[in-house]
Amino acid sequence: AAEHAMKRIIPILSISVSFLACGDGRESGTEEPARVEAPAPAPPVSAPASPSGPLSIPGWYAYDDAANSVHITLVAGETDRNNYWNYNGAIRGELDITVPLGTTVTIDMVNNDPAMAHSVGVSAELENFGAPPAPIPVFEGAITPDPQSMTVGGLPGETQTMTFVADAAGEYSLVCYIPGHSAVGMWLYFTVSADGEAGVQGL
Repeated sequence: AAEHAMKRIIPILSISVSFLACGDGRESGTEEPARVEAPAPAPPVSAPASPSGPLSIPGWYAYDDAANSVHITLVAGETDRNNYWNYNGAIRGELDITVPLGTTVTIDMVNNDPAMAHSVGVSAELENFGAPPAPIPVFEGAITPDPQSMTVGGLPGETQTMTFVADAAGEYSLVCYIPGHSAVGMWLYFTVSADGEAGVQGL
């Protein structure tokens, strides 16, 4: 009788083990969706070469030789291009804004983006814009207030003004420091010319 009882228990145990191994019979994934690993970050992309060709003076660029000053109106979101993340309609270094060495530069950043804050500053970064550069301007005063904030500085409809002296010749960039904006192209070249050149290339 004991042997007969053991024979009955063994199949029952087999069924139980099989049931545990196979689950409850429902299709896999119906209770909890499979976890998807985040994609690996893209490698840094080299910035395009700065535009070449003659310098021109658009309506948003005013150079006063006698006062040794430049006044630039930089419109963030001037068009809906690139989700409004552009300066005067340009992205990814398509414009090179040049000012003479030693000039006092005033930049009015007008935010026409209907939904997003923007900022601008003169950065030493020229190669990798995949992450926003550190908000440390090349020239004292050459950055808008709260440049990384999406809720405080540079809100839609606002104008922010920065004034600085371009006292070191070289090639720099104008960058939006809001996280993610430079990565999708919200930056331009900015050159301080030792030869007294003034104007914009790439128009």
